[in-house]
Amino acid sequence: MLHSLRTSDHEIRSGAGAARVGIGGPVGSGKTALIEALIPVLQRRGIDFAVVTNDLVTREDAERLRRSGLIDPARVSAVEAGACPHTVIREDPTLNIAAGDELEARFPGLELILFESGGDNLASTFSLDLVDWWIFVIDVAGGDDIPRKRGPGMLRCDLLIVNKIDLAPHVGVDLDRMLAEARQVRGAKAVVPTNLKNGVGVEAVADAISAAVLFRV
Repeated sequence: MLHSLRTSDHEIRSGAGAARVGIGGPVGSGKTALIEALIPVLQRRGIDFAVVTNDLVTREDAERLRRSGLIDPARVSAVEAGACPHTVIREDPTLNIAAGDELEARFPGLELILFESGGDNLASTFSLDLVDWWIFVIDVAGGDDIPRKRGPGMLRCDLLIVNKIDLAPHVGVDLDRMLAEARQVRGAKAVVPTNLKNGVGVEAVADAISAAVLFRV
């Protein structure tokens, strides 16, 4: 899997500085929960990182991370999209680029910046002017037909996360079939099932980020 992650369908964004990784997906799929789960894992691995969150007209996700006690609040920056979340991660990512640049200036030696999109639909994708590599999060409670709908976000992302796998029996989802269909439509691109509340799959996500953009295996 790590080989396929390193040989992505696009080149790493040119220029020195921190690697930039996007995290997108529908509302409630677990994007902020993913970051919360990744923080202690990345810290244990000695990775110097920061976070940029995106919300429509609030800074709720940023404040959630700042209050968590997991990360230095100064390492969390907030962008208010003011419109559909995809506009500031795809159409005009200027605000996010500026937020990332400001974090790099504030923390010399920063290796990684995670950009969390606001909750959006299955067509949401990241501009490669903004990120080097990106993750899309779906969850079983959203329906096991998501892979069959083949939205651009799910198909084009570098890593697909299928979250809340523990809920599958409670929402009538055949998890094995959902994962098989996700892998079928994505071909060689990676799919990782997670239960972020219990930490299932988080190490695999950190491994994927490390291999793909930090070149650590």
